[in-house]
Amino acid sequence: MTKEQDQTRDPIEDVDQAPNDEAAAEPGRTAANADVEREASVFDEESLAFEASSSDSEQASSEQASSEQADSEQAGSEQADFEQPDPAKLTMLLEDTRAKADEANNQLLRLRAEMENMARRQAKELENAHKFALDSFVKELLQVRDSLELGQAAAEAPDADVDKLREGTELTLKLLRDVMAKFGVERIDPEGEPFNPDYHQAMSMQPRSDVPANTVVNVVQSGYLLNGRLVRPALVMVSQAA
Repeated sequence: MTKEQDQTRDPIEDVDQAPNDEAAAEPGRTAANADVEREASVFDEESLAFEASSSDSEQASSEQASSEQADSEQAGSEQADFEQPDPAKLTMLLEDTRAKADEANNQLLRLRAEMENMARRQAKELENAHKFALDSFVKELLQVRDSLELGQAAAEAPDADVDKLREGTELTLKLLRDVMAKFGVERIDPEGEPFNPDYHQAMSMQPRSDVPANTVVNVVQSGYLLNGRLVRPALVMVSQAA
C-alpha cells in the first residue's frame, strides 16, 4: 500500500480496530487485577482476624474488670460488715458460746465426780478384799473346829470309847485335808524321796547302808505348799553313806 492509500483510509476502521487492541491487552490487566483482589482478600481476612482477636481481648479485659470489680465490691461489703457488726448477731453468738462453755464445764464436773466415786469404790473393794480374803476359808474351817469340839467332848465323857474317839479323829483329819485341798493347800511328805533343798530342811544326817545317800528317811514335820508356792518346808532326817 502506498502512502497515499494509507492516508485515504477510513477513520472508522481505526476506531473499530482500537477495541481489538484493548482486547489484546486485556489478559495482562486481568491477571494484575486478580493479584490485587487476592491481596485485598488476604488483607480482609487478616483484618477480620485482628478484629476478632481485638474483640476477644476486649471481652476478656471486660470480664476481668467485671470480676475484679465484683471482688472489690464483695471485699468492701465484707469489710463494711466487719466494721459494722450487728449487735443482735453478736449477742446471739455470745449466748451460744456461753451455753457451750457451761455444757463443757458441766460434763467436766460430772466426769470428775465419776472418777472420784470410782476411786473411792475401788479403794473400798481393795480394803474389803484384804479384810475378808479368808472369809470362804474360815467358813470351811469352822466345820473342822466343830468336829474337834465334838471329839473333845466325847473324850471327856466318863464312858469314853477309845475306838470311837480314834474314828472321830480320823474323820476330822479327813475333813481338814479336804478343806485345805479345796483352797490349794498341799502337804509335803517326802519320806523315801531324794532330799530337795528347795522343799526340805534337813535336821540331821543318819548313816544308812540300806538306802542311797541323801535320801529322806524320816519326816519330823510335814511341809505345805499354797498353790505351788512353798509355805513351810518339811523338817526331815537325811541318810548318808555308812
